[in-house]
Amino acid sequence: MDRPLRVAIVAASPRILGGHAVQAQRMLEGWRDDPRLDAWLVPIDPIPPRPLARLRRVRYVRTIVTQLTYWPLLLRELRRADVVHVFSAAYTSFLLAPLPAVIAARLLGRPVVLNYHSGEAPDHLRRSRLARRVLRREVDLNVVPSAFLRDVFASFGIVATVVTNTIDLSRFAYRVRDPLRPHLLSTRNFEPIYNVACVLRAFARVQAARPDARLTLVGSGSEEAALGALAASLALRHVTFAGRVPPSEIARYYAEADIYVQSPAIDNMPLSVLEAFASGLPVVSTRVGGVPSMLTDGVHGLLAPPDDDAAIADCVLRLLASPAEARRLAAAARETCARCEWPIAREGWLVAYESVLNRGQRVRTVEPSRECV
Repeated sequence: MDRPLRVAIVAASPRILGGHAVQAQRMLEGWRDDPRLDAWLVPIDPIPPRPLARLRRVRYVRTIVTQLTYWPLLLRELRRADVVHVFSAAYTSFLLAPLPAVIAARLLGRPVVLNYHSGEAPDHLRRSRLARRVLRREVDLNVVPSAFLRDVFASFGIVATVVTNTIDLSRFAYRVRDPLRPHLLSTRNFEPIYNVACVLRAFARVQAARPDARLTLVGSGSEEAALGALAASLALRHVTFAGRVPPSEIARYYAEADIYVQSPAIDNMPLSVLEAFASGLPVVSTRVGGVPSMLTDGVHGLLAPPDDDAAIADCVLRLLASPAEARRLAAAARETCARCEWPIAREGWLVAYESVLNRGQRVRTVEPSRECV
């Protein structure tokens, strides 16, 4: 091809704070000025024309308005692409965002690389015959960011390859925590799958042993009021609800904290853990989903059983009692981040895109990239 490869990236815009939007923006930044590829964003959350814009404030109606804007945008933008790269989550989001993009790409005869990220894949694929059919028959190549998801796909007879998530290390300053203070940080949204309530219960145990302990919660979501009530009922002190923080400002929260804690019930390859690694925070997490594939217990951080606030608190107190161990874990974790920088992911994506260009032959696998472990 004597011109740059044209790739339409269908994903959430920066208006939606979340991992998909962050990864899509990092990809666009990485491809900028790259002579081999011309990439642009096709947002799943387009701003509707002015007459319809005010209807976005009405629950349920806004979904219809978004779809009425999204479909014409897809048909217009995907027409000029050589490859369509679609970010995908699970459940209803799969139906509203990636599925229309796959249909539009098929109508236009464009090959599709579907980039599935959700840690809810085991349940989603078990429940949804439609999702299984789309991933098996309508997508030219499935790409996932972790061996965990690759194995989940394989259990349903769906082939996927791994191209890792990326992190811009220049945005996160590594700092050795010496002394190690009892300042905890969590940056997961306040939704049931992230189980931030468990973090609060664990912090109550930590604070009972270390009255000077602090906790900063960055995020928002459907459980915000319930979490505030839980913090009050536990009589917690020094808890800061920082609210929604844009990606451009998140680094300073990692810089100010000393230990990163998360307790998701379901997860894949959380960017928050990579960001903590890059910033020098020792990490305590529940052992769920793809987390153990990026964080080896006792090597890159500490793992606890799901929804076990006592075990999480014990891990935090162990780090506070052994700051040398905390620094060793943080240093080992930081080394893994080099495998998640853009140049490695770039090569994986180039192979993926080039492998699907021959639309006469449905390509099912490519050489996987190295993971961030």
